[in-house]
Amino acid sequence: MTGATMRAFVLTGPRKFAVERVPAPSAAPGEAVVDVERVGVCGTDIELYSGKMAYIEQGHSSYPLRLGHEWCGLVTAVGDDFDAAWVGRRVMGDTMIGCGNCRRCRRGNQHVCEFRGEVGVRDGRPGALAEQISVPVSSLHELPASVDPALGALVEPGGNSLRSARATEVGPGDRVLVLGPGTIGLLVGMFLRVQGAEVHLMGQSEPSLDFARTIGFENCWTEEQLPGLPFDAIVECSNAPHLPGLALDLVEPGGRLVYVGLAPRPSLIDSRALALKDVKAVGILSASPGLDATIEAFASGEVDPRPLVAATVRLDEVGSVLAGDRPLHAGPGPKLHVDPRL
Repeated sequence: MTGATMRAFVLTGPRKFAVERVPAPSAAPGEAVVDVERVGVCGTDIELYSGKMAYIEQGHSSYPLRLGHEWCGLVTAVGDDFDAAWVGRRVMGDTMIGCGNCRRCRRGNQHVCEFRGEVGVRDGRPGALAEQISVPVSSLHELPASVDPALGALVEPGGNSLRSARATEVGPGDRVLVLGPGTIGLLVGMFLRVQGAEVHLMGQSEPSLDFARTIGFENCWTEEQLPGLPFDAIVECSNAPHLPGLALDLVEPGGRLVYVGLAPRPSLIDSRALALKDVKAVGILSASPGLDATIEAFASGEVDPRPLVAATVRLDEVGSVLAGDRPLHAGPGPKLHVDPRL
C-alpha cells in the first residue's frame, strides 16, 4: 500500500539510535517482502553501533544505518517476476548478496564478491531490525516447520560455525580446541561433536565456561588452565589479537587452523611456524555455503542451539543491548534475540 510505514531500529551515528517510522518495503522485481519474526544481535552490530567497524572507515557502511543480518520471518509478497508460491513460506536469508556478474559470483563465490551487498551491514541493504525486510528472492532459504523462530535466527551464525567445524577435517579420535566460548565458538563446538571429535573450549571468564559446561562441554579452560595436550585442530573464534598466534603455537604439526574470529586490530602469526609445522590454515568469512546444511542439522535435532539464546527483547530495547546492558530476565547464554513485533 502506497505510503505505508513500519517501525525500524535506526543507528543515526556512533552510539546514537532511534526507533523510527520508515517507509515499508514493497516487492520490487526479484525481491521478496518478509514479515520479520526474530533477529539475532551479534558482535558486528555492536561494532557498527560503536563506530569502530572497519567498514565505516573503508566507506562501505555509513549512518544512518539499519542493522540486523541474523533473521527469519514469513514471506508476504514477491515481485511479479517470481513464483507467488513463495508467499506464506517461513524463511531466513543469506547476508551476502553478490553482484551476480563478476568472476567470483559466476564461480559460486558470491559471498566474497568485491561488489557484494551485506544485509544490515553495508550500505544499500537495510537490515531486519524492523517489522519487515526486503531481500532478493534468490537469497531466501525455506525453513521447515521444525525450525522455530529461535532456530531460524540462529541459522546465519550456524552456517559460519558449521563451515568452521568442517574446515577442521576432524573426526573420531581427533582433539580440537575452540578459542572463544561465545555464540560462534559454542556452535562450532556443537558441530564438532557431531563429527565425533573431542572438543575443548578456552575462554576468559568462568561464567561463560560454566555455561558451556551446562550444555555438555566438559573440557573448559582459561588460558592459564589449558592442559598441555596435543590438539589436532584449533578454531579461533574470539576477537583477541594474540590468539591467532597462540593457536599456531598450540596446534599439532600436520594439524589444521581455522580462523573465523575478527580482532579489532591486525593479528600476527609467524609464517615460518606455519610452514615448518606443515599446518593447514583456513579463513571463514561467511555462512553462505553452509546455510542449507545448517537448516538440515537444526531441523533434524542433530544440533539444537536454542539454549544459547538468553532472552528475546523488544525493538525499543535494542539500543541498551548494543550498549552492553543485559536484560534483567536474561538467562546465562551468550545470544540475545529481538522480536520486532513486540
